[in-house]
Parts: sequence; C-alpha cells; structure tokens
Amino acid sequence: MSSRTTRIFCVSTLYGAATLAAAIDSGCFGEKDGREPARRLLLVFNNSATPEVTPPVDEMPGFEPLRGHFDAVLSWNEAIRPFHPGAWTPRSDDIPLFERYLRLLWDLGDDRVELVLESIQVAPALSVAQLFTDAPVDVYADGLMSYGPTRNKLDPLVGTRVRRLLHLDLVPGLTPVLLTEFDVPAQVLPTEAFLKVMGELTASVRELPALPDDSALLLGQYLSALGILSPEEEEDLHVRMLRGAVERGHRAIVFKPHPTAPARYSRALEAEAEQLGVDLTVVDVPVLAEVLFEKSPPALVVGCFSTALFTASAFYGLPVARLGTEPLLDRLTPYQNSNRVPAVLADGLVPDLEGRKGEETIPADTLEGLMAALGYTMQSQIHPDLRPAAERYLSRHLTARTKRYFKRKRLTSLGLPGGIPERLAFLPRNSTARRVVRRARAIKKAVQR
Repeated sequence: MSSRTTRIFCVSTLYGAATLAAAIDSGCFGEKDGREPARRLLLVFNNSATPEVTPPVDEMPGFEPLRGHFDAVLSWNEAIRPFHPGAWTPRSDDIPLFERYLRLLWDLGDDRVELVLESIQVAPALSVAQLFTDAPVDVYADGLMSYGPTRNKLDPLVGTRVRRLLHLDLVPGLTPVLLTEFDVPAQVLPTEAFLKVMGELTASVRELPALPDDSALLLGQYLSALGILSPEEEEDLHVRMLRGAVERGHRAIVFKPHPTAPARYSRALEAEAEQLGVDLTVVDVPVLAEVLFEKSPPALVVGCFSTALFTASAFYGLPVARLGTEPLLDRLTPYQNSNRVPAVLADGLVPDLEGRKGEETIPADTLEGLMAALGYTMQSQIHPDLRPAAERYLSRHLTARTKRYFKRKRLTSLGLPGGIPERLAFLPRNSTARRVVRRARAIKKAVQR
C-alpha cells in the first residue's frame, strides 16, 4: 500500500486560490514528524451558470504566479462532464465506483488523500468530501460568510472529519461561527502572507488601464443575478454610488463591474458621469479588486457588501463606504440566506456613503453578540448553544439601528426579545392559537357584512 499523501486543494475563485497560496506559504500545510512532503493538486471548480463560456480560475489574469504552489492543476468540470458542478451530487451506491474512477483519472493510486475545501455545506465541495469517505478535511473561508452559521445541516460523516477552519482576518478580532457545531477550531491566516501573494499576482497582470490618482473605486456585484435586485434597481444603485462619491469631492471615478455583469451597467454610469462632468474609467479586465488596491490605490472604495470592502480597510488601510445594504437586508429570502451575514457586517461596520443620520457604525464591543444572535436566528437547530448569547444581545442592543438585521416574525417564532409585544406574551406560540385567531377574524368579517 502507498505511503504517499496527496492533498487536493479545491477552489472556485481567484480570491480563494490566493488564500490557499498564502496558507501554503505561511506553513499551514507543512509536513510534521519528518513525513514526506505531500503532493499538492489544485482542483478547479467552475460554478458559473454557463461554465462553457466562462473562463475557469486557472485561465484568469493573475493566476500564473499561483500555479507554482501546486504540482498539478485539475478540472472538476472535466471529471464530471456533462453535469454542472453545482447541481451534481453522487448517489450513495455510486460512491465507491466514483472514488475508483477519480483515483485512476488523477493518478492517485492508493495514496492517502487529504482535502482542503471551501463552502463544504454545498456541492461541489460537499460532493468531493462525500466521494473520498476517509479523507481528513481542512476548510478555508473564501470571504465573509464564515462569520455566520453553517448554511445547511452537515452530515456528521463529513462534519466530524473537518480538522480546522482557515480564514483571513477580515474583521479583526471576530471569530467565525461556521462549523462550530462540530467544535472545529478557527485558524487565522497571516495577513502578510496574503499581501505577498497579492503583490505577486498584481505584478503579473499587464493589461490593466492606467487609473487616475485620488479616484473613488466603485465595486459592482451583479446582485440582480442573485434575484435580490432587479437590473434597473442595480443600475440605480451604481448611479447613486457615483453621485455619492462625487458629493464627497471625487472628480475621478473608477468602476469595476462584476465579470459577468451586462455592459449596459457601464453605459448608465457613463451617461451619469458625463452629466456630472467627472471622469469615469471602467475596468473591463476580470481581475480582483485587490489588484487595483495594489497597483493604483484609490482614495475611496465604495460597494454594497463586497468582501473587497473589508480587504481594502483591514489589509490596505483604504477609506471605504457602503450603500444599499438596508433594502437588501429586507429582501434577502429566505431569512437563512447566507448573504445576510456579509450584508449585516457591511451595514454595521462600514460607514454610509451618503452620511445619513442614524447610520453610524455599530460599537465594536457588541459585534460578537450581534453575530451570535444572527447565527442563532438563522440556524437555531444547528446552533442551539447560541440561544443565551442571542437573548442577551437582543434584550440589550435591539435598537432602531439594529432591528433591520432581524425579522420580527423570526424573533416571535423563536420566542426571543423583539418578537411579539410583551403585552401579548401570555398567548401561547403554537399553531392552535393561530387557528383560533384566524377563525375569530373570519367570524368578525362575516358579522360586519
């Protein structure tokens, strides 16, 4: 039997690949006890809606410096073709067959396999974890969602194999909630290692346009593709960002659209910039926002709830501002939608672009309590241990500023402070009571007729 270890790093974004490279450089995967260094394979997921016409991570500008961190680059899409990575999961009876197929395809033989995954709660990462049934798992956070609860109830056969959660210190001092139901410890990746990788990545991107000094950088996220905003509403949000930046005194504006966003978003901004008499540069090269921070540091970074707002502030010391989070929080459905976590963090910690009254950032000493309350209300069955912390936070800090983070209906169903008014608290919170109330209302309407 082979004594070789093969470590498979799974990635779907260039940001995630840079995070993995930083983890490798900082010794997070150093071999112990004199073992032979593990072979490192990078397994690329292309999760876009149309992967046939969307370049995968290893073909994006800036990837080449990252390639040297791995012994080979593999494609998950090729391995499971013609299925889509986000839709395909193995049937339990087929798992042994698929594992043998992958071991043959990737020349794994009898190697001891270890997995490094992102978004382990859903396919395709979950599919890979299910296929290699005995493989130890490390999870790394690709963004802000790790500060929230695990999105779905994870099979213990997978969750108990997770050894640690690696994450960047995007919100200094805040500990992730993700996977704490399995007592998975969180490990912070050194910021210096990430910045070093980003410097190398930036140096390899040649085709960026020259960006003006003292500019405001607007970050597009293509929220209409998620069904959160309509295309017209998203266009209007970008225009408001531009106006807000101009009102702050910026005469040079840079817009970085989402790589898959329609070109008309840029045209709407161009028309508004011409009307306001300011210079607008649209970056149509699909690069990370962090590349722009490195190459031409802007004087202001504006976004909705992009992770780049936090890397700009925490890692590059750039001024940031947000816009559009309040209506977004109201529209996110279901309440458990994992985008709620980065939206709450942006709304609570990033200054409002328009400087509206009552939009001050929340006190830092209440942040842990806020995330505990959010984690419990989003996933009470997965994280029941967070209830006492949720009760404490809601009884002390539920104000006009923070009420937008919680739905009253949700608080009522969980019997938490901020739910039904106290004067009605004697009513039992069960289906029988609700049926009686509905029946009484129906009778009242019939009598009034």
